[in-house]
Amino acid sequence: MSMVCKDGSNNKHLMDNGKYVRYTPEQVEALERLYHDCPKPSSIRRQQLIRECPILSNIEPRQIKVWFQNRRCREKQRKESFRLQGVNRKLTAMNKLLMEENDRLQKQVSHLVYENGYFRQNTQNATKDTSCESVVTSGQHNMTSQHPPRDASPAGLLSIAEETLAEFLSKATGTAVEWVQMPGMKPGPDSIGIIAISHGCTGVAARACGLVGLEPTRVAEILKDRPLWFRDCRAVDVVNVLPTANGGTIELLYMQLYAPTTLAPARDFWLLRYTSVVEDGSLVICERSLKNTQNGPSMPPVPHFVRADMLPSGYLIRPCEGGGSIIHIVDHMDLEPWSVPEVLRPLYESPTVLAQKTTMAALRHLRQISHEVSQPNVTGWGRRPAALRALSQRLSRGFNEALNGFTDEGWTMMGNDGVDDVTILVNSSPDKLMGLNLSFGNGFPSVSNAVLCAKASMLLQNVPPAILLRFLREHRSEWADNNMDAYTAAAIKVGPCSLTGSRIGNYGGQVILPLAHTIEHEEFLEVIKLDGVAHSPEDTMLARELFLLQLCSGMDENAIGTCAELIFAPIDASFADDAPLLPSGFRIIPLESGKEASSPNRTLDLASALDVGGPTGNRASSDNAGNSGCVRSVMTIAFEFAFESHMQENVACMARQYVRSIISSVQRVALALSPSHLSSHAGMRSPLGTPEAQTLAHWICNSYRCYLGVDLLKSNNEGKEPILKSLWHHSDAVLCCTLKALPVFTFSNQAGLDMLETTLVALQDITLEKIFDDHGRKTLFSEFPQIIQQGFACLQGGICHSSMGRPVSYERAIAWKVLNDEQNAHCICFMFVNWSFV
Repeated sequence: MSMVCKDGSNNKHLMDNGKYVRYTPEQVEALERLYHDCPKPSSIRRQQLIRECPILSNIEPRQIKVWFQNRRCREKQRKESFRLQGVNRKLTAMNKLLMEENDRLQKQVSHLVYENGYFRQNTQNATKDTSCESVVTSGQHNMTSQHPPRDASPAGLLSIAEETLAEFLSKATGTAVEWVQMPGMKPGPDSIGIIAISHGCTGVAARACGLVGLEPTRVAEILKDRPLWFRDCRAVDVVNVLPTANGGTIELLYMQLYAPTTLAPARDFWLLRYTSVVEDGSLVICERSLKNTQNGPSMPPVPHFVRADMLPSGYLIRPCEGGGSIIHIVDHMDLEPWSVPEVLRPLYESPTVLAQKTTMAALRHLRQISHEVSQPNVTGWGRRPAALRALSQRLSRGFNEALNGFTDEGWTMMGNDGVDDVTILVNSSPDKLMGLNLSFGNGFPSVSNAVLCAKASMLLQNVPPAILLRFLREHRSEWADNNMDAYTAAAIKVGPCSLTGSRIGNYGGQVILPLAHTIEHEEFLEVIKLDGVAHSPEDTMLARELFLLQLCSGMDENAIGTCAELIFAPIDASFADDAPLLPSGFRIIPLESGKEASSPNRTLDLASALDVGGPTGNRASSDNAGNSGCVRSVMTIAFEFAFESHMQENVACMARQYVRSIISSVQRVALALSPSHLSSHAGMRSPLGTPEAQTLAHWICNSYRCYLGVDLLKSNNEGKEPILKSLWHHSDAVLCCTLKALPVFTFSNQAGLDMLETTLVALQDITLEKIFDDHGRKTLFSEFPQIIQQGFACLQGGICHSSMGRPVSYERAIAWKVLNDEQNAHCICFMFVNWSFV
């Protein structure tokens, strides 16, 4: 029973009886205003509110506290209700999509059964009929017959457009192409969508269905701007626009794609694009190549480009109940594989590569923008997500420009020095040089009037691209030449004598500073801080602290057909959004789509193996070496240098030597990473095989038993190595950190690396306090003295963060002091129990 509060005494009497108080509308309005300003006021603040607001003077402070508690609870319930409604809408839409996909698959099964019966019947007839040759030749004639020239007048183009629309819809929702599920892509509520690739059709085709939280018109606008989301797209020029009577639009387009490697020519397309609304209200954008037309515009062949063919493709965008869109994407192309060397033809004949580079890229870009719209406050270093995406786009585009070196952008080729392994291009066009005069922190501006690019490609055997890329990212010193580095090209202006000196480019180490990442963590944008080491007084004249903006993608070795890239460019301390970028880097493209079964942490021991000149010590397990099938990939390297034109010959000589040294280093690293190298040398030294790691594992387990009275691992009597192996595979995250004012992690088991989303090499850059949230840090600081004095402490469950910023929940954490053989404190060990990503 509720009663209206009339005065303070009555209110107090009601509260003493445990009754609720009904507030007047004026009081509720006042409390709501106060809640908006401060949802969780302290007791002092509540008393102050009562004094400042006379209308609340007859209410007890304790009742005000209860009102705020109830209000916070209602707010939490409201947010949870909205979240669950959103999840329900998403699941309903996904269920609808899966039901449609199931119906389509049923039709495909029926179609295949019919075709199988028809084929059997014709085969039996052919064995009985001696005139079977005529049957075969007639079939071939139908396949190779040429269509008569199309009429390219407006009426003729509309006819082509309607035909394209029908063919596209039959591919998107029907059985016009035999679709098979793409390896490694399982549909579900949290997946990118339903991904399928073609089997046995002309050219290569890929298909995707998914949900995004954007309205159909916004989706169409984004997808039409192909250069923004398709990194291989150089340009799309709209040659002509024709409105149609049914409210649609026909566009004639000329599109150019970059070549992914120096070993292949670029592609271009002459296209018709038709945008219309179908009967059910869905928005459709479909495209096809225009060829064999008459009475209309055509696009003549363009030098340095191979004209490729786009078969009916496009986007079906349907509004989703409750907001958002359901999208069907079909890409179907004939990329003219005859025009590339035979070793590269898998790139142009693989529907998996098309799916990764084009179809899934479109869906991921839409999901990324939808995520940014729903969480607009998420920024990196004070920059909005759109600005960060623009930076990564500029890095990627600049690398592609350098790699392709088109003459219409001002690039000209220099003669080689008798060996054609490295190609040198020079560009002195004003557009290329605009804004490239950087000023570094030492006060010496980089005055340059030309840009030089040194590029090369090499074939790698049996090296997983993701593993090689991770090593190149984490161990810059293994391939970066001390005599010259791309990001110190600005220092050449000091004088020609610097070119042959050993001072330039001596860096003590790198620190990776995360800037942004996509929602599925397939691409990272980061800033690399390079700390210089001065070896002589003259070195102090050069910039001693340099920064690189770096784009890293393709580090997930389980993704099929993924291209791995590491692209970076020097930036100055101001790091403006429109700062000039001169990108350099690596691109590793797998030539087969076989799934790699190698260990994700095989790079961790490579630095030590390279340091000692070869594999030593205990051997890695044979299953790591044997599971990986033969993997071939092509690596393309491109490095850009800004310089003064009168030093062109010197810089070209330096660039050749530098790129050749990088090739040599990469080959050495690739050999060490190769599973064939592991098997031929009986394996590399395992990080788990070092005596230090074995001893540390022994200390961890002994100290745990000493302080907590129970065994950390199951008992065994097989010596120290099984203890280390059991600790490495323990289900809970076990991490050790130093006993310093700012504890840094020094060791982790596999679960710990997975939880922090890092590797043993990068682990040492993570501090203990960095992974905890504010509440966790307070708890840790309060319990740290107990860990030191008593030897252990149990921390309540909470939230910590991985190195990628993802929240991780854990049920509880146990911390204990690890003692060495002399019973002195060696480090602190933490074990996070039952952790999972939120």
